[in-house]
Amino acid sequence: MKLRKAVGWTAGVSFLVMAAAVAWPDSANKVFPGSGERAAQLRAALPDAVTSVLPSFTPAAVQRYAQAPAAGQSDASPGRGGGQGQSQGGQGQAQGAGQPPGGGGRGGAAANRPPALVVLDKAEIGSVAVIHESVGTVQPIATVTLRSRVDAQVQQIAVSDGAVVKQGDVIAILDSRQIEAQIRQAEASLARNQAALEQARRDVARFSELLERAAGTKVNFDNAQTQVLTAQAAIMGDQAQIENLKVQLSYFTIRAPIAGRIGVVNVRAGNIIRAGDNTATGTIATIVQTAPIYTVFSVPQRLLGDYRGAIGKTDSFVEATPQGAKAPIRGRIAFVDNVIDQATGAVAVRAEFDNADEGLWPGQLCNLRVALRSEPNVISIPRVATQSGQTGNFVFVVENGVARVRPIKISRTQEGRDIVAEGLKGGESIVVEGALALVNGARVETRNGARKEI
Repeated sequence: MKLRKAVGWTAGVSFLVMAAAVAWPDSANKVFPGSGERAAQLRAALPDAVTSVLPSFTPAAVQRYAQAPAAGQSDASPGRGGGQGQSQGGQGQAQGAGQPPGGGGRGGAAANRPPALVVLDKAEIGSVAVIHESVGTVQPIATVTLRSRVDAQVQQIAVSDGAVVKQGDVIAILDSRQIEAQIRQAEASLARNQAALEQARRDVARFSELLERAAGTKVNFDNAQTQVLTAQAAIMGDQAQIENLKVQLSYFTIRAPIAGRIGVVNVRAGNIIRAGDNTATGTIATIVQTAPIYTVFSVPQRLLGDYRGAIGKTDSFVEATPQGAKAPIRGRIAFVDNVIDQATGAVAVRAEFDNADEGLWPGQLCNLRVALRSEPNVISIPRVATQSGQTGNFVFVVENGVARVRPIKISRTQEGRDIVAEGLKGGESIVVEGALALVNGARVETRNGARKEI
């Protein structure tokens, strides 16, 4: 009984080891040198329905098993064609199964398979913009809150809620009758002092003539000159007072200091407003400048040099797409903050937009697409063409109807395309659909609906 259990356990363990070797011949070859080739041969003899669900070989295993002679072949004599054929079949299966992920082997040599239907595209070469995407908030360049500088009653509101105003437009008119009366009073005082000045000048002339004929005294002449100076000083004081009152009179007509769009007007005719009232009742209205306008966003400090270099460049631009909108609005980088936020490691950037049609609204969130610069002679491929394997990224390049694995290096990905740093020269025909059914050396046919005619 014990012997029977021992034999059963030994057979079960052997079966598991053989199954693991068939599933992962590369790993089995590392533990037991030479077992990988035997496992590949055994795997080649299995039906396609079984091998299709087994893990793919690694690229390194493909080349090693393809180059190493099969064990059965080395022992076979020229007359033993059956063993040699089985070895070659196992070698072909190993080559098919050892492709990077996306081209898993399904048994049989790639050349003997029917052509796979694929969609092809070109590896494009040309100038490509370096794009950075972010999210920003629309902010007006200027915001002005209108308040009264004097205590008065509102006589008239000259604008409606939400109106577009120009610089200098009248917003509100206050009751200015009291200040106008003070101006008239100051003008009357000015006229009186001007008359006194004329009288003093005549006295100076008369006393000067008498003093020359020795008929008058020096004291009277000096007093007359003093009266002239006094009258001149009074006139200057009156003129200054009139100017001051006129400045105060301007406070009773509230004008727009900037061009923009006015918000809600909080007061109406008949309301009393007071100077220095910072509450809501003391605010007449708020004007925001909407054209031009800013979009503010933050970028990582590693991009600080790129953004500073993009200011003023013709190949640099910013496209803002407000949430809910379809068409982007183009602007330019206007300002990079002079300090990096130590808490976030980011720097604030402002993009300026003409916004003549008010497509951007203050406080709005926008998706931003920033073109920092343009790089010439860049190779790019559709993102869907790039496959990932254990040794890195690769694509299938089609030449003369045959798909070949081409390892590549990707520098960055933007807008659905991979920028290729190494591996392609540009102009190659690459597989963008149907790569999962391919192995290295598989024959292909372009199916209808291909993206480009190859």
